[in-house]
Amino acid sequence: MKGVYILVISLGRDTRIRIGALGNISFRKGFYAYSGSAMGGLEQRIGRHLRKTKKLHWHIDYFLKKAEVRSILIKETELKSDECKAAGMLVKERSFPVEGFGCSDCKCKSHLFHFKRTPRINFEDYRLLKL
Repeated sequence: MKGVYILVISLGRDTRIRIGALGNISFRKGFYAYSGSAMGGLEQRIGRHLRKTKKLHWHIDYFLKKAEVRSILIKETELKSDECKAAGMLVKERSFPVEGFGCSDCKCKSHLFHFKRTPRINFEDYRLLKL
């Protein structure tokens, strides 16, 4: 199944993390939402994100070494551009973008957003995946 997803992630304390080529970034404790796509298999990509042991490839891989996925929303789609649409919707949810994160292959400002409180993301056409 092809599609896009939103990971809702918690970070328990302020942390400085080396994020691949982006370098060291200071992250505030709290909640984050990350928009991603999986045009080669949604289940496999999400399973990879949930594994603790993996080769670090994407920006989110580095972040998830220190943070924990709390919930996942998914949408079946053939359009990779829906990943950027999700990022655009997250901007409107009183969030703070982590500039340059997860968007090296598009023109978005970010695909990772910080929230001071648990985000209540309820986007049309997305369904909550049970962990």
